[in-house]
Amino acid sequence: MFDFAVFGSLFLTLFVIMDPPGITPIFLALTSGRATKVQRRMAWQAVCVAFGVIAVFGVCGQQILDYLHVSVPALMIAGGLLLLLIALDLLTGKTDEPKQTKDVNVALVPLGMPLLAGPGAIVSVILAVQKADGFGGQVSVWSAIIAMHVVLWITMRYSLVIIRVIKDGGVVLVTRLAGMMLSAIAVQQIINGVLQVMHNA
Repeated sequence: MFDFAVFGSLFLTLFVIMDPPGITPIFLALTSGRATKVQRRMAWQAVCVAFGVIAVFGVCGQQILDYLHVSVPALMIAGGLLLLLIALDLLTGKTDEPKQTKDVNVALVPLGMPLLAGPGAIVSVILAVQKADGFGGQVSVWSAIIAMHVVLWITMRYSLVIIRVIKDGGVVLVTRLAGMMLSAIAVQQIINGVLQVMHNA
């Protein structure tokens, strides 16, 4: 059965990490000076790169952990710390906004990775796939991943319209709220990891 709780939890986590409203001004800065058709193509390329990276870690996450001899609790604690750093950046407004470059396809780097498929999103997907129960749980997880990337594509595809609607102040407000939510998720993930370590000791 499709698990809406799993879907909603992962979708919300990825939303606050990947931050579609916050990525909009960065996308516009990186693609400025290009034709609208080119901007739309770069939005599609960035989403495809991000999805490819996330999918690889989602499918091979367990093998990667086994090869590196990393336990899930350790990954949860490390992931929580990474999410907390991202949350602090969102809250304080200290996120870096890369400048546009003409010689590099910015849809691949830095847009696709690491801005979209960053460490926080990768860790969250690995843990979600690890904890998903049965076929229904896996379908819920991958549906959330696909839905999130669709949202990212729509956001960047229509970024010019979105900026005109919510203005710069709206982007800042949503970014700060996302930082608050992400910080709570990060702390809870660290607590869960510590509790698992204590339980396994």
